[in-house]
Amino acid sequence: MNTTDRYARQTLFAPLGKEGQERLRASSVAILGCGALGTGLANNLGRAGIGRVVIADRDYIELNNLQRQILFDEEDIARGLPKAVAAAEKLRRINSEITIESLTEDINADNIAALVQDTDLVLDATDNFETRYLLNDACIKYGRPWIYSGVIASYGVTMNIIPGETPCLRCVFPEMPLPGTTPTCDTAGVLNGIVGVITGIAATEALKILLHSEQVSRAMFWLDVWENTSERIELARQPDCPSCGQHSYEFLDAPSGGGTTSLCGRNAVQVRPAQRGLALPLAELAERLRAIGEVRYNEFLLRASIDQYELTVFPDARAIIKGTGDEQVARAVYARYIGM
Repeated sequence: MNTTDRYARQTLFAPLGKEGQERLRASSVAILGCGALGTGLANNLGRAGIGRVVIADRDYIELNNLQRQILFDEEDIARGLPKAVAAAEKLRRINSEITIESLTEDINADNIAALVQDTDLVLDATDNFETRYLLNDACIKYGRPWIYSGVIASYGVTMNIIPGETPCLRCVFPEMPLPGTTPTCDTAGVLNGIVGVITGIAATEALKILLHSEQVSRAMFWLDVWENTSERIELARQPDCPSCGQHSYEFLDAPSGGGTTSLCGRNAVQVRPAQRGLALPLAELAERLRAIGEVRYNEFLLRASIDQYELTVFPDARAIIKGTGDEQVARAVYARYIGM
């Protein structure tokens, strides 16, 4: 297969050219989250020829994802694939010349440092500010650029964060929003058009950053595709910013261990055990749970329907308990059927 032919329309663009294409081939990016934003970013950057793309996501595919998450289809749901695995499979069929790595993991303070240090650029495609603040800390500490992006309803935002040069996330949002104070895709919906626009902008900014272009944006870009409005917002670094000003990394340095996380509008809670490095035998767990519920499993995950709950269990013993938004109830369900 002729690499020159694959990227011909891209290398004709003078600011990139063949030399720029070689730089992209030598670059690596990590994409945190593989939902609407993550699949769009992975699709664009994989097709653009980034040499190594790491996709990290903790979740599995549901039918309502297909409206906007462009690397998934109905067959992926039938196979019970985690998002990161399905996206990686699809991208390998699209571009066999690059390396695609999938991580079906919860990104947290224990593993984010290694991920950030191992790539040239990180792209935010998460659905929660807790992970974004953690990512901000890690990238500031280790001097890695990252791109913040978010979409909801018909509007979206994206901003490049380059340590030492631009404001960081905490310069712009000093405190994390309180739960329930911001809309989610489950309360306000999301149009696939805004996903395409924001991922197109963020992916292009990623190319600029990797190519060390002088055209890299230093501003926040906001756009609403329904109201036909957009704004470029110039922001300044804050000397007293806890992260990039004072170099206090409270999210990165938070105590590690197990925990629970309510998932964005899903009526579901993720339960993460305190122990690390676990390798849960899914076949054995399936045999135990078949006596009390309907069970399906593959090498990537186990899914069990028991009473009013749906349990999705991963080999690292992490589980998503669907059917409750109460973290205490989710922990109790986990303890009852899997064991703490």
